[in-house]
Amino acid sequence: MTEHEKRIKELRKKAMGLPLNPGVYIMHDKTGKIIYIGKAKALKNRVSQYFGSEKNHDGKVRQMVAHAEDFEYILTDSEFEALVLECSLIKQYMPKYNILLKDAKGYHYIKVSKGPWPSVSSVKQMLDDGAEYIGPFVSSWAVKKSVDEAVKIFRLPSCTRRFPQDIGKGRPCLNYYIKQCCAPCAGRVTQEEYNEAVRAAVSFLRGGSAESTRELTEKMNKAAEGLQFERAARIRDCIAAIKRMNDRQKVVASRIPEQDVIALTRGTGKSCFEVFRFKRGRLYDRETFIVGETGADSAARSEFIERYYSMRGDVPPRVSTDGPAEGAELLERWLSGKAGSQVRIVCPKKGEQARLVAMCRKNAAEQLAQSVGRTGRETSALDELARLLGLKSPPEYIESYDISNLGGAENVAGMVVFRNGRPLKAAYRKFRIKTVAGQDDYASMREVVSRRVSEYFKQKNSGESEGFGRLPDLILLDGGRGQVSAVSPVLKEAGLDIPLFGMVKDGRHRTRAIAAEGGEISVQSSRSAFTLISSIQEEVHRFAIGYHRQRRGKAAFSSELASIDGIGEKRAKMLLKSFKTVQAVSMAEVKELENVKTMTKPAAANVYRHFHGGGDK
Repeated sequence: MTEHEKRIKELRKKAMGLPLNPGVYIMHDKTGKIIYIGKAKALKNRVSQYFGSEKNHDGKVRQMVAHAEDFEYILTDSEFEALVLECSLIKQYMPKYNILLKDAKGYHYIKVSKGPWPSVSSVKQMLDDGAEYIGPFVSSWAVKKSVDEAVKIFRLPSCTRRFPQDIGKGRPCLNYYIKQCCAPCAGRVTQEEYNEAVRAAVSFLRGGSAESTRELTEKMNKAAEGLQFERAARIRDCIAAIKRMNDRQKVVASRIPEQDVIALTRGTGKSCFEVFRFKRGRLYDRETFIVGETGADSAARSEFIERYYSMRGDVPPRVSTDGPAEGAELLERWLSGKAGSQVRIVCPKKGEQARLVAMCRKNAAEQLAQSVGRTGRETSALDELARLLGLKSPPEYIESYDISNLGGAENVAGMVVFRNGRPLKAAYRKFRIKTVAGQDDYASMREVVSRRVSEYFKQKNSGESEGFGRLPDLILLDGGRGQVSAVSPVLKEAGLDIPLFGMVKDGRHRTRAIAAEGGEISVQSSRSAFTLISSIQEEVHRFAIGYHRQRRGKAAFSSELASIDGIGEKRAKMLLKSFKTVQAVSMAEVKELENVKTMTKPAAANVYRHFHGGGDK
């Protein structure tokens, strides 16, 4: 027994002696540092789970247990008191294996610079530089979004050029031609007109779109009455731009006046929580938190809610999540105490609120994708696939297999690999079925996966990040429950715990469902996962059937050569191996033909005469 196994055994023995009372448990590493703090309704049951079988642990828990040297505990009178104490201790010690959120909230300002050609920008600090500052505001996202909108609506420059120094020194950029800049750089606007646009932008930022629209409408009417039609047209365009902006904002409006929407997307080794905050039915702030690997989704949501609202003084009456949160009733009680009024945690399934949650999750996927170098679509698809199949984490490395033959002849298989949601063609493999005679797709699939597993055990110490030297996170077979049942024993006998599913097609040869040993899982409602699975199924079918056609073509060529006197099946194959094509064989000289293994001078002469109709040279 190793030292690690002895330590785990001792810790389990200690955990089994804990009382079945609520409380908080505190894990320490070998230096005595606190690495994890958790709460439990029954300490004995919760803590002993850590030191049992590792099969039910996710990667984060396995790492924590590997570093745990000892633990202590604090009894409380109720599970609610355990939650309050847990929040307080985590805030104090910031343990490594708890979800820790960096609070990026600070004060932000809108700056209107001083001078004859002022600019409008978002900044984090007030400086003693004579500029005008509007604020402070808590949300950096809201400040930046508002400034960007004002700059576009009132056609102010967003480049780094300085005025009046750079006036007349260059041509207008694209923003001028798409009516998002008045191009002072090219002298297309007077100083007076420019300053009027800046004043209108500041008024918009101070008073909001409704107040700004009223003021602009009055100015437009006054300009039209004074026959200043160009000025009136410019103001009309500003009003139209404000209206377009308001229409876009309605897309993320909520009928529920005040709420937070929280969504989780998981990646390989990283997860992302996205928060949309609504007041007066409008999105007024959003926050993104990239964290390390998380455990089960429900537990992760619960832990995030604890950490997030420990940092926030304002708690809305409603928190909408993209899935259930563990211990939601307990969290509601805690949040209600912080808010001073009733707070509900809900998981909407349909309608407007479900669409808001889906939008929040899509944004979480996009943010996580940027941090790991994928597209948002790929990240979302892998996360959705993991949820659909009940995987512990999104499958980074997927292998898929398909069998192809014609009445049992030229029986072959193809293996394709998708890494991070994209085809990894360097890892594709072809198989000729060796042990199955005739058409038996189940036995053929079993042979192929058996050979792949054997290659893994031969190459597993090679350190390869792709190919047979590593195991996939997921195996998808082209077929239904029959294929899954045929292959599943192969993995079990090898002691490999790899998720295995089949891809079921409908009558039109399109992906219909995912097959497991226990039945089928519908994929139609999971759009991103459905698209990914369909792509994998189409790719593995294309690859397998392409190899089958290649083998049939070679067999036909081999038959033509074998019909020549003195050229049997073996010599025909050696000729094709040497010259690749029948055309190349037909163009070869006699001496070249003689140099092929197993060939004789008479046989070479016969081949030459077959294609040239005369004697040898």
